[in-house]
Amino acid sequence: MSQPEDHMATDTHLQPVVTHVEAAPAVARDVVFDVGDLSVFYGSFRAVRDVNLEIARGEITAFIGPSGCGKSTVLRCFNRMNDLIPGARVDGRIAYHDQDLYATGVDAIEVRRHIGMVFQKPNPFPKTIYDNVAFGPRVNGRRKGLDDLVEQSLRQAALWDEVKDKLKASALSLSGGQQQRLCIARTIAVKPDVILMDEPCSALDPIATMRIEELMIELKQDYTIVIVTHNMQQAARVSDRTALSTTEIDETRTSRTGILVEVDRTDCIFTAPNDPRTEDYITGRFG
Repeated sequence: MSQPEDHMATDTHLQPVVTHVEAAPAVARDVVFDVGDLSVFYGSFRAVRDVNLEIARGEITAFIGPSGCGKSTVLRCFNRMNDLIPGARVDGRIAYHDQDLYATGVDAIEVRRHIGMVFQKPNPFPKTIYDNVAFGPRVNGRRKGLDDLVEQSLRQAALWDEVKDKLKASALSLSGGQQQRLCIARTIAVKPDVILMDEPCSALDPIATMRIEELMIELKQDYTIVIVTHNMQQAARVSDRTALSTTEIDETRTSRTGILVEVDRTDCIFTAPNDPRTEDYITGRFG
């Protein structure tokens, strides 16, 4: 696969405060992901259907919506993590820099080198802080310049000053917020193009959440970021664009399928949505 060119966390339905912004003139966006008619199946069950959207370089895109609407399922399609789930199947198109991610011959491991992921709960390896960050580059065959790379990655993750004197200490000795920033540093170290974040602050306290949010805003200068969050205030604070999903209930099978309601600039989603279901969710009338 070719390398592309180079705060407070509360789960509430109170309407986020977003200053109204006049519509900006349309500008050309450098599209990283072009998703068309995406559906995801687990066996015969269709978990998500007919998702269409674009994700652009240098933006933070947030997926919000009620539990079970397929936010994380869609996120995992972007780096083919669903391939690891028995019975999972993806229909439709996900083009990454105009290349079909699911085309025959595309190596899923290579995809994940370009599209990194940070999970809901911090998951540092039971190794030293240094070895956590150096792990990916070593797997990819890098042997020289690791000290500089580890320092650079920890600096980008806003963690260097806190750990520079204990790089040989266990990563498990860090606080939860520090562990999550270490996982971000570990992701950055392999020089991805995109960082996916699946509810990265849900297990963190408000102060740690604020640090991660500030970090995301800094990182979007160098990376495209896609985040799943249950926290609407977080989406309003950090994202450039927001996608709202909901569930469609099949009464005959008592099953729920996720559908994308709308995607737009975040200020528009929270102040002037096009779909009444978006307004209902934002204001807490459903979800």
